[in-house]
Amino acid sequence: MIKLLVADDSPLARRLFSEIFRAEGDFEIQLARNGAEALALARSFLPDVVMLDVQMPELDGLTCLDRLMIEVPCPVVMVSAMSQNGADVAMEAMALGAVDFIAKPKGALSLHIGSIAPLLVAKVRAAAQAGLRPSLRLRERVRHRISGVVKPVKARRYRGPPLASAIADKDHIDGLGGHEVPGLLLIGASTGGPPAIEALLSELPGDFPWPVLIAQHMPGTFTAAMARRLNRCSALNVAELGAPTALQPGCVYIGRGDADIIVSVRPGGLIALPAPASPDYPWHPSVDRMVATALEHVPASRLVGVLMTGMGRDGAASMAKLHQLGGQTIAEAESTAVVWGMPGELARLGGASVVAPLQEITAHILRMVN
Repeated sequence: MIKLLVADDSPLARRLFSEIFRAEGDFEIQLARNGAEALALARSFLPDVVMLDVQMPELDGLTCLDRLMIEVPCPVVMVSAMSQNGADVAMEAMALGAVDFIAKPKGALSLHIGSIAPLLVAKVRAAAQAGLRPSLRLRERVRHRISGVVKPVKARRYRGPPLASAIADKDHIDGLGGHEVPGLLLIGASTGGPPAIEALLSELPGDFPWPVLIAQHMPGTFTAAMARRLNRCSALNVAELGAPTALQPGCVYIGRGDADIIVSVRPGGLIALPAPASPDYPWHPSVDRMVATALEHVPASRLVGVLMTGMGRDGAASMAKLHQLGGQTIAEAESTAVVWGMPGELARLGGASVVAPLQEITAHILRMVN
């Protein structure tokens, strides 16, 4: 049985979520009305997974998450509103230690709960298998054991300048014919991906010579917030891919959620563009579709693929093909992946040039690119 603690201040939401998981037959469920109740129950119930709403009275979701990670570390899936503020909060939650999040549907929850139920169950099941990094906020956990004090973390606010206009200007097409693009770095991730990608990008130098494309499974309202956050922690320019865009060295393009990334060529050079999510691919933005279209226009020897933490197998087949055709691929090691689904499948297919823990991936990328 999977022990699941659901915290939400809405009685309707608690009932609907409870019905979904009780119908699965292998969940033991406890319900909390706010963050304070959730924290108290977590100490006695010791859940395998906590599903935590963001907006709650007495103790809000972020503060509760912060204390959970210190006092009762366990995988947490945040439930956030599909709004700009909700997206920013979800990114902050991932930084505090949440392994995944799901967006509440707009409108009446009772009318739309069916549309998110399968994804919600899949995410919670994946979280139940997730391994929290032993080093996650270790110093704070040790301090708590010694003194019993938890210092609250304030949510950061994102107020950086706009990105360089060269990224955002969809009418300005440069690529192989203008700014030379010697190759492409292709990164795919799902569950646990945002903080892992943040750690990777923060180590890449500002003069990184290749464009970087990232397919992170995420709702459409969340990827812009992720791009803003990454732009503040990276020496590279980071933007959400919202229109046909010339690919330029030293720039990172985040696939828009609920859409796919297509690599193509125009007279001016190599471009990437968002495309409607294809039913041929179950997860979006699709890593497999991104890599497949890159292979159509760029020699495999000029591609490096990195498959990071995530449930399922998206990206494994296409990156295995990339490897077979002479490209370089990296699979994140099980020791650091929150869920070793996608990178594990790539390793099982024999498609990984290197299997490496998160802290070593950047060094391998730089070696392969140089």
